[in-house]
Amino acid sequence: MATGGIFRADRTFLALLGGVVLFGLVLLASASGPTGFVKFDDSYYFLKHQVIFGLVPGIIGFLIAANVPYATYRRFAGIMLIISLFLLISVFIPGLGSDLGTFAKQWIVIGQFSVQPSEIVKLTFLFYIAAWMEKRTEHDLKDIHGGLIPLMIVLGIVMGLLLLGKDTGTMGIIVAMSLGVYFVAGAPFRYFAMFGGAGALLMFLLIKFSPYRAARFMTFLHPELDPKGIGYHINQSLLAVGSGGFFGRGYGHSLQKFQYLPEVAGDSIFAVIAEELGFVLTTAFLVLYVAFIYRGLRLATQAPDAFGRYLIAGVMTWVGAQAFVNIGAMVGILPITGVPLPLVSYGGTALAVTLTALGVVANVSSHSKQT
Repeated sequence: MATGGIFRADRTFLALLGGVVLFGLVLLASASGPTGFVKFDDSYYFLKHQVIFGLVPGIIGFLIAANVPYATYRRFAGIMLIISLFLLISVFIPGLGSDLGTFAKQWIVIGQFSVQPSEIVKLTFLFYIAAWMEKRTEHDLKDIHGGLIPLMIVLGIVMGLLLLGKDTGTMGIIVAMSLGVYFVAGAPFRYFAMFGGAGALLMFLLIKFSPYRAARFMTFLHPELDPKGIGYHINQSLLAVGSGGFFGRGYGHSLQKFQYLPEVAGDSIFAVIAEELGFVLTTAFLVLYVAFIYRGLRLATQAPDAFGRYLIAGVMTWVGAQAFVNIGAMVGILPITGVPLPLVSYGGTALAVTLTALGVVANVSSHSKQT
């Protein structure tokens, strides 16, 4: 197989990716300004950190991944699974794991630096799943003992560790990513029905035995019940989205970002986008984002082998599902789960890992049947 590389990668995909990243930085500069000024006396604090700890390492990761032959990862599939499990366990190590003042134990802290291991696991676990799927024959995929049960066992272990860390958002994304690869591999539709039933049962149990999740679910169904308590976030999000109207308040003129809307630089950034840009320009942004996802999925159909196809399907399902969950929560059609908007929300680890994963997509596209 030819080496490929960044200069042979799909140019349309690269252009769309660049547009989304640039759009994200511009929007982050506006959304995070008031919070940065209040907390750090610097309106561009979050933007600077996003560039230094997210964009720069992300570009480096992207360029490396775009030039390393993707087939290399196949040889390290077992190691990738071990790395995934170690990273998820690391947040429970005393003195290393931290909740950073939240209810979820999702970070490891070393000195002044914090890293969210679950973001890295999205990529390392994908390498393992893609290689594992490639080794399965068509008979294995259709056989419950050769395909479904082994997948559910490994995926169940990862889900269990994420649940222990109260990271249900990432758990959902990893499940969606794994199912995306499983679907592309040709698994029978009845298995997805079984996954859906198991998922519904799991969510029922999580809501029933977790007062916090039960309260969030009730708030999702009836946001008017506690507008100043647990329903505050969704109500402020809906207020921001609705007040944008057709043409928005104008870039930089959001009112909700002034300490009213929680997590304006992170999970809630889409609400600020809708408020400032309005329906017309927000729709334009969504069209750009959907075109980016669609182009990536098209590249999966042009991949030279199953492993490359599974890698692209996994990455684009991960990004697409996460964007859908984030935006859905901000407009009230899904419960708020704390999932950021890929390539847009503040978060150094998330941006760096996502760009690195997209570098893998670029490398596969450089070997594609059509580029």
